[in-house]
Amino acid sequence: MGDAWALLNRETLLFEPAAPEAGALKTVLAFPSTYTVGITSLGYQLVWASLAMRSDLDVRRLFTDQGDPQHRRCDLFGLSLSWELDGPVLLDLLEQQRIPLWSHERGDQDPIVFGGGPVLTANPEPLAPFFDVVLLGDGEELLPTFIDAVQQMRDEPRHKRLHHLAQIPGIYVPDLHAPQFSADGALLGIKPREADLPERIAKQTWRGNSLSHSTVITPEAAWPDIHMVEVVRSCPELCRFCLASYLTLPFRTPSLDDGLIPAVEKGLQATRRLGLLGASVTQHPQFSDLLEWLDQDRFDDLRVSVSSVRAATVTPQLAGTLSRRGSKSITIAIESGSDRMRRVVNKKLSREEINDAARYAKEGGLKSLKLYGMVGLPTEQDDDVEATADLLLDLKKQTPGLRFTLGVSTFVPKAHTPFQWQGVKPEADKRLKRLAKRLKPKGVELRPESYGWSVIQALLSRSDRRLAPVIAAVRGSQESLGGWKKAYRAARSEELPAASSAGVPLPRPPAWEEVVHHTWADHQILPWCHLDGPLPSDTLLKHQREALSPENAPESAPDSV
Repeated sequence: MGDAWALLNRETLLFEPAAPEAGALKTVLAFPSTYTVGITSLGYQLVWASLAMRSDLDVRRLFTDQGDPQHRRCDLFGLSLSWELDGPVLLDLLEQQRIPLWSHERGDQDPIVFGGGPVLTANPEPLAPFFDVVLLGDGEELLPTFIDAVQQMRDEPRHKRLHHLAQIPGIYVPDLHAPQFSADGALLGIKPREADLPERIAKQTWRGNSLSHSTVITPEAAWPDIHMVEVVRSCPELCRFCLASYLTLPFRTPSLDDGLIPAVEKGLQATRRLGLLGASVTQHPQFSDLLEWLDQDRFDDLRVSVSSVRAATVTPQLAGTLSRRGSKSITIAIESGSDRMRRVVNKKLSREEINDAARYAKEGGLKSLKLYGMVGLPTEQDDDVEATADLLLDLKKQTPGLRFTLGVSTFVPKAHTPFQWQGVKPEADKRLKRLAKRLKPKGVELRPESYGWSVIQALLSRSDRRLAPVIAAVRGSQESLGGWKKAYRAARSEELPAASSAGVPLPRPPAWEEVVHHTWADHQILPWCHLDGPLPSDTLLKHQREALSPENAPESAPDSV
């Protein structure tokens, strides 16, 4: 593959990089975390391989701790973003590359800064002033289209290049769309600055027969030497809070013979560790056939793991096959031990099915069962949280010898989901502590996500461009909760310069409580109002009304508001 490819950390590539031709655009593809974490991201691997197989690009990777030998200056700087709390790291990486932070300050000689991934597809607005281009949706077709358009206009002035890109479906150029506010600071809408630009930008959806799989295998990844295969994309269950379900609709499955088996076989030439990924892998219509195929004697040395599976699809066959293939545990998402709360979130799952999943896991030879739950969901009461603790303790009693772990997070509203209008519930903090008090003494391992960082996650998921100066102020110290709150107070009190859009000042950000905790009115203009996800707002509102309908209401008023 040539000395030009200073491949990091004993990598085995499952693709052939192209040799950059003379005049290839110098490109940096960054990930806002360490190499170990970033190289485990299937999305990052796919984008890197897609770019590296083009001879008209000279691609170098960049992580927070290391990277390929860097260009002295670059023409394109890309970022793959899959987690809100990683977003501010973009600014550290831009500074490291000596690229102006704000898009409106970049000139013809500066790179085009582009980004993609679920966070930016859902709501790019808080980070929009730092990006020249945001790619919305699946990259299989959108990314090559973007690069082709960049090459076509590479010798034109910057504004002409961006104007051309902004007319391509799925490509969002924030500087060419202006937010409008009322006198009291309410968002009225986001409109194109020029008449020939589209008013709305739609997420792009890949509808090919194949999904994705690893393009690089390395022992240095967070999951060492693993070959990842995407079994499904989206999820048919449509839990009301779930970005992975709603943002990636429709539910897509590659065929077994033409898609999944060839993808698995390709990686097994380099490793004997396989990860089957997706929001609900066991709901692939041919999943039992895939299990049967993996149960062949020739795979006796293969270690197989699966991401979270729907509890109702756990079978003795699944547990037995995974146990024989080196797995010690399986993970199911229950969201809540309360039957009512599972109805609220559209978790079509009975208590009996959860019990069966635990029993089958043990009978199949697995050693532990990991469950995912959530607190702070809309209409939740203390009794619902007690029901979650009761469920875990009952499972432990009914299935002796099986270890139980509960990962629990605070509900965070996400764009393009039915609960996008809901706020973070402050009482979630004490409910995390309540679960710990009940479960830890009884031998159930509890892995709670930080309530404080869930609040910052909500700030990033629900804000508009007025948050950008706060993000700029916390760069380099974004790991301090106090730093975020201090910077937000400074932005509100005019101690920080006001946000701007293409150099035009914007109002001060709204009150912290309004962004993070308030339930927004159905008619409120949302920061992502100009971006079309898979489902229109009216459909999402209908799903929210079904969730919060009287038949799903608690027997008494919620404990606190």
